[in-house]
Amino acid sequence: MRQPSCCTFLPLLLLSATLCRRLDADDGRSSCRRCDLQLFCNCSHSRFIHVPLVTGHALALDLSSNNITVVTDDDLTGHRVLRVLDLHGNRLSTIHPSAFDSLWSLEELDLSDNQLAALSHNWFRKLAALQRLNLLNNPYRYLGSPSVFYGLIRLRRLAFGGPALEELRRGDLCGVTQLEELTVHASNLSSYESGALADIWPLGRVTLSIQGPFITNVTLASAVLADVSYPETSIILKDLHLIRKQSLLPIKESTRRRVRYLSLQNISLSDEAVIGFLMVTDGMPLTILSVEGLTLTGEGRLEPATRTDHSSMDEFFVRKLVVIDMFKFAMTGNLGFLLQYQRKLSLIDSQLFLMSCQTMQLMMSVQYLDLSDNLLTDLTLGYMLCDEDEPLKDLRVLNMSGNILKSLSTLSRLVARLTKLTHLDISRNGYSFMPSSCSWPSTLRFLNISRAKLTTISPCLPTSLEVLDLNNNDLSAFTLPLPALRELYLSGNKFLRLPSGQLFPNLQTLTIQSNTLNTFGRSDLMSYRRLQTLQAGQNKFICSCDFVAFLRSQLKGDGDVKLTDGEDGYVCDSPLYLQGGPVGRVRLSVVVCQRVLFVSVSCGLALFVWILICVLLWKLHTFWYLKMTWAWLKAKRSSKVRQRRKAKESSEALLPFDAFVSYSERDAGWVENFLVPELEEPRETGSQPLTLCLHKRDFLPGQWIMDNIMSAIERSRRTVFVLSENFVQSDWCRYELDFSHFWLFDAGGDAAILILLEPLSKDDVPKRFCKLRKLMSSTTYLEWPQEDEGKEEFWRSLRNALKGEDEEDD
Repeated sequence: MRQPSCCTFLPLLLLSATLCRRLDADDGRSSCRRCDLQLFCNCSHSRFIHVPLVTGHALALDLSSNNITVVTDDDLTGHRVLRVLDLHGNRLSTIHPSAFDSLWSLEELDLSDNQLAALSHNWFRKLAALQRLNLLNNPYRYLGSPSVFYGLIRLRRLAFGGPALEELRRGDLCGVTQLEELTVHASNLSSYESGALADIWPLGRVTLSIQGPFITNVTLASAVLADVSYPETSIILKDLHLIRKQSLLPIKESTRRRVRYLSLQNISLSDEAVIGFLMVTDGMPLTILSVEGLTLTGEGRLEPATRTDHSSMDEFFVRKLVVIDMFKFAMTGNLGFLLQYQRKLSLIDSQLFLMSCQTMQLMMSVQYLDLSDNLLTDLTLGYMLCDEDEPLKDLRVLNMSGNILKSLSTLSRLVARLTKLTHLDISRNGYSFMPSSCSWPSTLRFLNISRAKLTTISPCLPTSLEVLDLNNNDLSAFTLPLPALRELYLSGNKFLRLPSGQLFPNLQTLTIQSNTLNTFGRSDLMSYRRLQTLQAGQNKFICSCDFVAFLRSQLKGDGDVKLTDGEDGYVCDSPLYLQGGPVGRVRLSVVVCQRVLFVSVSCGLALFVWILICVLLWKLHTFWYLKMTWAWLKAKRSSKVRQRRKAKESSEALLPFDAFVSYSERDAGWVENFLVPELEEPRETGSQPLTLCLHKRDFLPGQWIMDNIMSAIERSRRTVFVLSENFVQSDWCRYELDFSHFWLFDAGGDAAILILLEPLSKDDVPKRFCKLRKLMSSTTYLEWPQEDEGKEEFWRSLRNALKGEDEEDD
């Protein structure tokens, strides 16, 4: 036999070693199975110290906020379809050069907030599909050489830098050619080579956090801004605390490049800095100025800037404005010159409680005004909108949501003078009552009164409305006709049913989620002439057969109305055994859905079975047995009662009969002319006369027929059946046969004597008389002879039978 060579074992040994090494590695790793139906695996905040084992089918993997320090070369193998990987907020300090090589489909990678002291171009060399990369807040001092991002030609969003970044050189972004968004955090940047960020063009949005250069190295900050400023690029400056006017000089570079959009976020300005900013942007073609998180440390003394030109500014947006010394501040009066040109003006979440009427009058060009999330009241609003004048003549959109307004009648009266107003948002206020009538501008088309406390609807609402938002109130009914309405939002209320569609002949969109709807049907939707989309999920649906069938057809798109909130929003609340199940997946049985048909078929089937059983019992003579048993028991009881009564009365017992004769009325002639004379009046000498019991003469009148028959059988030593065709057909004879049948069971077979007047077989006797049929088979019966020669023998045999004597004894 040939021995295996070492060449045969070598591949097996290598494979075994590889498998063992992989198994050993897997044995030390935890697993994460928190993946949803969209294959998004959320493994964040789970205290993993290594990359856990996750299904290879995952499309998104969130490993943020763990304690992972290392990503090895095989931690992510097998994830070729992974598109999103989030590792931010760990303690990553080491990433193997080929750790991401298998992630060919990766589109988004987040490595921010880790401990990466150096970046390697090997990490990204095979990530050709990568579109978003976040490297913020890691302790690297420079990006590295060769270019870390070389080959990422599809990269569209890049974020890098942190407190440790000190140097940016030309070529650091080599390979990145078209970015939509660039974010650079370099508050301690000390070395910048001009043109380092200039190779990326066009840029849609640039976010810079370079506090240090703005304060200590204006030239460096100017160089950075010069490289990223283009007319079509939005510039966002973050985390600046500026006091001196000179600190604003770098913004001149953006002015020279004619930047149109400038945003300041988390910024603190003194009066001098504000003046410097206004003077630097003097004459600049800036169309949008956005300020979020603005802290003013001065008193608003801005007179030196009152002559600056900002006529090109179309939108001025301020969110979270904080004034350190509110009582000394005079901003609105001194900045009035800035409010003459804007068409869109927003002052949001800034604790604004009052603005003078004069300031409002300066807003001659404002078409969009947002004063949401402030402290405005009905009183201060009346002062601002100038009861006696007509301010804001061009205003079309007014947002006053999230204030302290309470009176709809006051508000409607104030805005009625805004003759061009089309959109009004007064949501998240304290409205709890709707008056019977209100005055609104005739141009009003969009009204939002959501998240208030309204309980009823009245004709206060304008009939000109095309969009009405009443989400999250306490409404339970809607009876007001709005002929022009196209969109109606009623989610978060207490509606038990859909409003009548006849009230809204032009309605196209209806949202009524999270109410107390139990059901709705095709007839409800047909009342809406033009309804196209409906959102009615998150309600307490009763999953009846009609509703389940209707909703299933709607979800399939069979109806004219489309349910845009998806199947998962429609969940059964009752019956209890279906609670929590999606309506579209419910399967109801025929018993539930076709109750009338089921009951009809069940009753019909039960009736058929009952009839079948009755026929079967009738065929088996069960009813007869039951009937005779009951009659027998009853007669027996009556007999015992009679006997006890006679015993108590000490009356003389009735003389017994020698025989009870059971015969048909049609055979009465034979009985009276032959049987009775022969037995009771014997012609032969020496023959003792017998006493016969005949129903015609011996039954007691007035007694129950059953008692008479039973009494006759009990008092007779023998029962003589005169059998013939007439006997079988006689009802009287049937009774006598029935009771004799039971008596035969009690007294034995010798109590019955059968006389056949004519040829008759046992098959002619009804089958239920099984004892008599058995007697005819086992007992000799007497046949009435047709010839005179045999009659003497017949009478002799009959007398012997009645006396209990055999023929042989004679």
